[in-house]
Amino acid sequence: MQESAPALDESDSRTALTAARDHLLSLQHPDGYWKGELETNVTMDVEDLLLRQFLGIRTAAETEQAARWIRAQQRADGTWATFYGGPGDLSTTAEAYTALKLAGDDPDDPHMAAAREWVLAHGGLESTRVFTRIWLAMFGEWSWDELPAMPPEVVLLPKWFPLNTADWGCWARQTIVPLTVVCTLRPNRDLGISVRELRSGRHPAKPRPQWTWEYGFTALDRVLHRYQRHPVGPVREHAMRRAAEWIVARQEADGSWGGIQPPWVYSLLALHLLGYPMDHPVLKQGLDGLERFLIREHTPGGVVRRLEACQSPVWDTVLASIALLDADLAPDDPALRRATDFLLAEEIRVRGDWAVRRPDLPAGGGWAFEFDNDGYPDIDDTAEVVLALNRVRHPDTAAVRGAVERGRRWLRGMASQDGGWAAFDADNTRELVRRLPFCDFGEVIDPPSADVTAHVVEALAALENRDDQVLRRGVKWLLANQEEDGSWFGRWGANHLYGTGAAVPALVRSGVSRDNRALRRAVQWLERHQNDDGGWGEDLRSYDDPDWIGAGDSTASQTAWALLALLAVQRQDTEAVRRGVDFLVRTQRSDGGWDEPQFTGTGFPGDFYINYHLYRIVFPLTALGRYRAAVG
Repeated sequence: MQESAPALDESDSRTALTAARDHLLSLQHPDGYWKGELETNVTMDVEDLLLRQFLGIRTAAETEQAARWIRAQQRADGTWATFYGGPGDLSTTAEAYTALKLAGDDPDDPHMAAAREWVLAHGGLESTRVFTRIWLAMFGEWSWDELPAMPPEVVLLPKWFPLNTADWGCWARQTIVPLTVVCTLRPNRDLGISVRELRSGRHPAKPRPQWTWEYGFTALDRVLHRYQRHPVGPVREHAMRRAAEWIVARQEADGSWGGIQPPWVYSLLALHLLGYPMDHPVLKQGLDGLERFLIREHTPGGVVRRLEACQSPVWDTVLASIALLDADLAPDDPALRRATDFLLAEEIRVRGDWAVRRPDLPAGGGWAFEFDNDGYPDIDDTAEVVLALNRVRHPDTAAVRGAVERGRRWLRGMASQDGGWAAFDADNTRELVRRLPFCDFGEVIDPPSADVTAHVVEALAALENRDDQVLRRGVKWLLANQEEDGSWFGRWGANHLYGTGAAVPALVRSGVSRDNRALRRAVQWLERHQNDDGGWGEDLRSYDDPDWIGAGDSTASQTAWALLALLAVQRQDTEAVRRGVDFLVRTQRSDGGWDEPQFTGTGFPGDFYINYHLYRIVFPLTALGRYRAAVG
């Protein structure tokens, strides 16, 4: 039973909006961009220490600082989770235990004993994900023979052949190619410790001999293992050489690979194993680039050090720009002018891997999520950039108009055959790769999703005639992919609140009647899932357990997503809207921001999650601005 609507003084929402706007403006970098921290789990820090141990460059200071952070994230039951408030995760806990033992923690200390007991009770190292066991194998703590075979010959497969590199999502292909090198060379370096006490002695059951995909790929894995022992020499040499060339060609200007941690780490390992010396420019630039992704903080216990899995300056900047515009900041305000200068400079004018599926689409008009990721412009980011640039007033009108037009052209060209849009590629939907034995680390393909499609539809609706066929096919895709309960699934944010908060405003912007049954069902879903405190929240367990869909502690960002959808349809001060706005007003901090320890961003549904530290400001500010516009 929902509480009655609170009395909301008009001045309260105006005061909250002004405070949030001023706080966001104070966070702008002198170079014009915004960048909040991307907080993830301690796997990033563990693997950074293991990388440095493998390369022989780990220092005592780095280890001590990282260990402080890892210890601080352990929970009362001895585990580490993949998101705030989530359940203990076996692989993350096993990896954290390994890093702390490497740092010198006594296995008999209470925090170590608790972690070890929990790991053993949940299957031990035998039940951890493949990537955890690959790291252990690199240090002789696991047998390479007990890992799936990953031959480098995959880089030789033509694009029409199943399992070629273009079949993988961009993040997966950049990880898999260097991993094939690592797993082929089978290194065994000294870890200095052993974690065999984490073995339970129980191995997961193997699939029974029957004609299923799982059994078929298990049989294929046995064949590949035999080939690994007796490869065709010239083919193997050619594949390893091509893999090295493929990796080097995709290093970014900042030394990263794709601007994200997994391919970055494995590419450094692969090239090092192939004989690249530590002072080689590629390796040196790669290792030096990691420094920009490190965050160090002074705490009462000493300096803590943690590694961001990625950075989001373009995404944060366009979301901040849109929020400020919705908060009635003048379109030619100096802050927006500086942001526009940054965005114009970040346009990617070169062809990337997306051109494999769209060879006739001209380069230009794409923006990446990160500072440097020219190979993989992001369709989602590009849509938001187009929306932001279309609203600002900038002295160089021609430059802005040109960028918007190139963005519009690229977005149209990146539509998949079914009418929807994915994050990085078009028609990256071949599900066969999901069934490979080593694909237990998250999503490995990039099919169209409701949230990305909605953002593109909204951007095109701001620029196109509403009868444009590409736009109409996107609208049709969204309507066809609405969930039975009236919500939309959120691929890159948590979860149905994010998908619904994106889809509803896009459909309204594209001309769908506010009385349309799909929109009415979405409103009803949101109203049913409003919490008693007036806010909305959805726990990340909703990706695995339907009981959590639309359920969770209220957060500022998720409340804002719900309000954006409700305001798009209703455009009035309804009870649900009023209670949601009151939640934002009541929970705002004195500096204009909001507290939000919960993770509301998604990397891989079910596996990897993100706390975008700027979400708790930009989305509430956008919602308050649109509320003020709706109620006058």
